[in-house]
Amino acid sequence: MLFNRFRQIGRAVEHVQRYRTIIGVFLKYGYEDLVRRLPLPSALRWSFQRIRFQQQEIALLTPHERLRRAFEELGPTFIKLGQLLSTRSHLLPKPLVDELAKLHDQVPPIPFAEVRAAIERELKAPLSANFIVVDEVPLGSASIAQVHSAILAAGHRVVIKVQRPDIDKIVRVDLQIMAQIAGLLENHVEGWKVHRPTAVVAEFAKRLEEELDFRIEATHLERFAHQFANEPTLHVPQVFRETSTQRVLTMERIEGTKASDMDALEAAELNRKEIATRIADLLMKQIFVHGFFHADPHPGNIHILPGNVICFLDFGMMGFLDQRTREVFADLITGIAVRDEAAVSHALLKLSDAELDPPKAGLEADISDFMHQNFYRPMGEMVFGKLVNHLFRLTGKHSLTMPADLFTMMKSLSLMENLVSRLAPSHDLIEQAKPFLREVHINRVRPKRLLRQLLSFGGDASSFLKELPMEIRRTLATLKGGKGKITFRHEGLEPLDNTLERASNRLSFALVLAALLIASSLVIHAGIPPKWHEVPVLGLIGYVFSGFMGFWLLISIIRHGRM
Repeated sequence: MLFNRFRQIGRAVEHVQRYRTIIGVFLKYGYEDLVRRLPLPSALRWSFQRIRFQQQEIALLTPHERLRRAFEELGPTFIKLGQLLSTRSHLLPKPLVDELAKLHDQVPPIPFAEVRAAIERELKAPLSANFIVVDEVPLGSASIAQVHSAILAAGHRVVIKVQRPDIDKIVRVDLQIMAQIAGLLENHVEGWKVHRPTAVVAEFAKRLEEELDFRIEATHLERFAHQFANEPTLHVPQVFRETSTQRVLTMERIEGTKASDMDALEAAELNRKEIATRIADLLMKQIFVHGFFHADPHPGNIHILPGNVICFLDFGMMGFLDQRTREVFADLITGIAVRDEAAVSHALLKLSDAELDPPKAGLEADISDFMHQNFYRPMGEMVFGKLVNHLFRLTGKHSLTMPADLFTMMKSLSLMENLVSRLAPSHDLIEQAKPFLREVHINRVRPKRLLRQLLSFGGDASSFLKELPMEIRRTLATLKGGKGKITFRHEGLEPLDNTLERASNRLSFALVLAALLIASSLVIHAGIPPKWHEVPVLGLIGYVFSGFMGFWLLISIIRHGRM
């Protein structure tokens, strides 16, 4: 029990220190209103009263640039959060999204001695027991891990992804603080509730915790290889489980050409048009056929092997779409392809689970305007990613909630579209998507699936009807026994609650102050010893303490702008 208490105290001190760092960085980049608007503890609030936004270089930056710089300075957790927010084009203004997309997590490498110690600790054996050689110069160094080339004892050429020491502890502290700050923003800062910051942080925490476990990435690789086992246009790197753990991942080394290196592709006599078609085809199969897709297919993560074979790298972030979401998204894309306004509107509402709600004011008008701007122009002029991002910005404007993985998928499609347009500028992505969309629609009416759904519905209906009489009897018994409850939940009263709490605290403080003054006066009037210059010492101490309390109360009132 005592050990747990000490551990909790240590964790609290660690959190306060990190809080100070985070708030200090944001104040440095001009976000002084954080201290004023968030209900932070006094110990934190007073620590930053003298910090001011004074640096000339920072003053010349735009607000979006300042936020990006703050995220970069705060380290891996905030960099990853910024990268996630850069996919939320429906919530954030485009200039901010573009700025956050520039976030990079390239950091100085850790010494090879630490890398060696980490590998030996994880594999519980000397480095030479598993590897003939490990290159001491890293291939890449990021905020969470760095990568070294090596040769296994069996002779396979591999790369080893090694997690930085104690990065999991740093990330978990940051995630806890982020969750607390998100709660404060949602409950105490006007206009933030609609953005649901707590939900964004919860989703981000889930993704980042998965990224910290390399066993999950190894499973992603194996699942990806299984679903494309018969795909000749794709090569998936092999995972070596014997030398992989939660913090170390060993996989096949790929010697290929980056998909974005046009000169190297030409020198290797690779067909850019064929590569563009295959990349688009593979990503559409991931999304529309399997519902399990690479969530970060930027050009650095796609290499081209001889014979125009595609190879995806870095499977730490993957996306999942259930069958219903895939089918409704296919309806949305079909509506765009055939310029059907009603189909697009219905699919958009269905994706947000709002098709049964009353129509939101102005939504239909905004969708009609979107159609007018984008749908009555040549198909070749349409940019698929921009179209869907524009639609999703409409959902944010009207507070429609979309599945998180849908935005991850849109980021993947946009990255793929940008790469494909560089490889083959005349490539028609919507035309290539049509066979996949047709297959989704055909699958809905296949007899085997309809029979399976009918049997499932029949089983659920039978169970419901069988249990209904008992549920009715339980409900009636609860009501007859007077145990029924009706719960009311108030929303939007947090500011009033905070004001009342502050007022009651000040009133209590003032009563204690008054009692202390009266008691000190009585002590002095009674002449109770000990005395100093014929004045009772206890009375003097009471007056001094009362003066300090009164001054403190006055400063608190002035700082909050209420007299």
